[in-house]
Amino acid sequence: MAAVTDPIADMLTRMRNAIQARHARVDMPASNLKIGIAALLKEEGYIGSYKISEEGKKKVLRVNLRYSSEGGNVINTLRRVSKPGRRVYVGADEIPRVLGGMGITVLTTSKGLMTGKKARKAGLGGEVLCEVS
Repeated sequence: MAAVTDPIADMLTRMRNAIQARHARVDMPASNLKIGIAALLKEEGYIGSYKISEEGKKKVLRVNLRYSSEGGNVINTLRRVSKPGRRVYVGADEIPRVLGGMGITVLTTSKGLMTGKKARKAGLGGEVLCEVS
């Protein structure tokens, strides 16, 4: 098994694949950044819940996905913006709006991980990790 060079892209791809296959949950290797992203997605209502468990020495992040009452996807798109080969940094006034404010942008700022809306309000810029809608 080859080492993953972009763990955030791996996380988003696992979630996209699980949503496509209509799975209730998805497991992935845990890291503080992935846990932070999962916390933001739960706070914004895109996922049901998440849990960190230990399997041997490895930590595993289990994300429970949400679907609407009609069975539709709550998450329609998960897009990686900043990649290892091309980092994308923005100022507070340049934070992109996803679907005119209907989606969220996840940023890493000097004050930690936050949504684009919170970063804009706090006057902080940072690295745009991904967009969710």
